Amino acid sequence: MTRIVLQSADIGRALTRISHEILESNKGPDGLVLLGIPTRGATLARRIGALLSGIAGAAVPVGSLDVTMHRDDLHRNPTRAPQPTEIPAEGIDGRVVVLVDDVLFSGRSIRAALDALQDLGRPAAVRLAVLVDRGHRELPIRPDFVGKNLPSSREERVNVRLSEVDGGEDEVTIA
Repeated sequence: MTRIVLQSADIGRALTRISHEILESNKGPDGLVLLGIPTRGATLARRIGALLSGIAGAAVPVGSLDVTMHRDDLHRNPTRAPQPTEIPAEGIDGRVVVLVDDVLFSGRSIRAALDALQDLGRPAAVRLAVLVDRGHRELPIRPDFVGKNLPSSREERVNVRLSEVDGGEDEVTIA
């Protein structure tokens, strides 16, 4: 049985709240860089970047960070296709990097993202924004900004659908 837990309007409100929290935490847009983890994290990062620019009146650099080659499960699923890593021209050195992902589960993708960041420079700080935190962490990783906490069993599957990637309406479902 599949049930919808967030609809398009809910996702929009969650991203707006996350955007305000990021600005408040950083005391404005200065020094921020958003890096989304492909595929849906990169889309969410672009949306948050547009919201931040609208709220703060200043553009916030947005890019994407592929973590494929830093994952610890490549031996189980070696056919992953790497996605492009796009770092804004400003780089990440000395900046506050906000990693953006759609669902936080075990924490292993974020660990891979932290490893990938080391190859690119030395940020002043790294923060984590996720649309959905479903628990079940295997590593000591905690998000700074969360759209929705969604307690779930390990057997359930949380699916995020975004119009830019999947077509149709934005929604988060659990099955």
